[in-house]
Amino acid sequence: MVLHKYGDKLYAGLVKTMTEHLKDMAKSIETTQGGLFLDELNRYWMEHNKCLQMIRDILMYMDRTYVTNFKKTPVHELGLNLWRDHVVRSPKIKSRLLETLLSFIHRERNGDMINRGLMRNIIKMLMDLGPSVYQEDFEKPFLEVAAGFYKMESQEFIECCDCGDYLKKAEKRLNEEIERVSHYLDSKTEIKITAVVEKEMISSHMNHLVEMENSGLVSMLAYDRYEDLGRMYNLFKRVSPGLALVRDVMTAHLRNMGKQLVTDPERLKDPLEYVRCLLNEKEKYDKIITTSFNNDKSFQNVLNSSFEYFINLNARSPEFISLFVDDKLRKSLKGVTEEDVESLLDKVMMLFRYLQEKDIFEKYYKQHLAKRLLSAKSVSEDAERSLILKLKTECGYQFTSKLESMFLDMKTSKDTMQGFNAMLSSSDICDSPSLSVQVLTTGSWPTQPGTNCNLPREILAICDKFKTYYLSTHTGRRLTWLTNMGTADLKADFGKGQRHELNVSTYQMCVLMLFNAADQMTYKEIELATDIPPVDLKRNLQSLACVKGKNVLQKDPMSREINEDDVFIFNENFSSKFFKVKISTVAAQKENEPEKQETRQKVEEDRKPQIEAAIVRIMKSRRILDHNNIVSEVTKQLQSRFLPSPVVIKKRIESLIEREFLERDTTDRKLYRYLA
Repeated sequence: MVLHKYGDKLYAGLVKTMTEHLKDMAKSIETTQGGLFLDELNRYWMEHNKCLQMIRDILMYMDRTYVTNFKKTPVHELGLNLWRDHVVRSPKIKSRLLETLLSFIHRERNGDMINRGLMRNIIKMLMDLGPSVYQEDFEKPFLEVAAGFYKMESQEFIECCDCGDYLKKAEKRLNEEIERVSHYLDSKTEIKITAVVEKEMISSHMNHLVEMENSGLVSMLAYDRYEDLGRMYNLFKRVSPGLALVRDVMTAHLRNMGKQLVTDPERLKDPLEYVRCLLNEKEKYDKIITTSFNNDKSFQNVLNSSFEYFINLNARSPEFISLFVDDKLRKSLKGVTEEDVESLLDKVMMLFRYLQEKDIFEKYYKQHLAKRLLSAKSVSEDAERSLILKLKTECGYQFTSKLESMFLDMKTSKDTMQGFNAMLSSSDICDSPSLSVQVLTTGSWPTQPGTNCNLPREILAICDKFKTYYLSTHTGRRLTWLTNMGTADLKADFGKGQRHELNVSTYQMCVLMLFNAADQMTYKEIELATDIPPVDLKRNLQSLACVKGKNVLQKDPMSREINEDDVFIFNENFSSKFFKVKISTVAAQKENEPEKQETRQKVEEDRKPQIEAAIVRIMKSRRILDHNNIVSEVTKQLQSRFLPSPVVIKKRIESLIEREFLERDTTDRKLYRYLA
């Protein structure tokens, strides 16, 4: 027929015949009762597809020539279009089809089982008829109905569930919709339906969920609900500004919690507990971020900025962290593995990084390190050096140079003592007391000024020998004895043949040696004979006469306080179950407010040359710079040690102008020039 120019007649006949056939088919589908509607529609669709393939094969020549030449719709596509127009979009079938599909999905959402295979076939039919058919006839109304369903359901859930349960239900619904798409909907529908669930179940209730009393974000953080927090993170990540809201609430909670921690008067009484609490909180929130928040860097930044904020609210944080380190390096690390030591030091360094006044930490750390080294109380030199290396990596060589010099002094002192003892053994001196000396470099150690004290002549003789030996091996040096920092071991005989070895301070030794020549002495006599400063003398006498179990002296009259008319008597009846008795010096009272101010003042004085050096370095390279930029550059350079105040920087600039390192510009007073 095509060859004889009857192609148009053949094509028109095909359209007419197929249309009539499909109309009859539509009537048959329309009359189908109840639940068999989809089955019948699916059966006719399969039949139509089979017929269509056969017709296409029979009319293949017409399809290739006539259809192409006259730009007609190809046979297979024509068959689909006619099915669409006369069956799927038949007035009675179109609405019934949509209602049935949505009804099946609603039943499935409510937990009923449906024929997913049948659903998949019908949905695929709509997709085969073209994207517009699937979208207009099904997807658009499907999304609208879903929005209404989830809006109503979320309102019901929010009224009866706590935050954790609500999030579980939201997550379940989201997964159900994703699974539904994978089973029988177009894959492109996934992003659209999940957006509907996210909007109705998460976005609409975000603020309420986060702030829920006893179950919201703050409660989850407080009670370590890792699973709920992870669920909140994953769900809120899907919407904007979900994670920003979580971060803001977490920041407010952290800062509030931290502020309470660092200002709690009870905690301030125990520096070790104070630092332990900080480390526990840091570890807790690190675990939350790692476990629940997928190690999200933005949450790590929130944690760091919050810790930096509240740690610096307490001016004593640097001192407390140093005391914590001191306690650990004195005794707490005995028997601990090297890995655990490194882990603890890393945690301490984390807190150290948050400090804005690192130079105050350095001051206290130097004092505590000095005491550990001089009293040989450090449990691990490796741990000490490891921490100094970490501080050096963090803050540079200048920060740790004096600390390293302290270790060098200890090693040099050991070598010096070996040489001195070798010299003594080669000479005829053998009955003198044994002496151990640490030679400390002035400026490297946080020593108090040396105070003169009248040493017993037996000790003075050996000290003079050491001084002569030391100065003969080192030129251009001067030795000053720091008797306030030394210790001594004394053998003492008491009544009834009791003999003990007393470990005492150098000052206590000076006092006790006086009782070799006298059984009792007045306070004034002791003060005159020893020349120990009164404050130190009273503390040492308290330790010798007023501490139960350590009272090698007796005081008359007996009282806690030392008065100038007190009399001290050698206690013949002293006894102890230990041969070696350590008599600690009664601790000096804690820093009072004026002393704290003095400590702060010393730190401020130490900062002045550092600020000036930074200003000169900057101006040397820039030559001309305005005031605001100098302040900004100096702060940037010094923030690894402390945060200089703009007022102090201004004063140091004025000082440098007075000493003619800088000058002001003649026209612009805020502009400075470097003077070579």
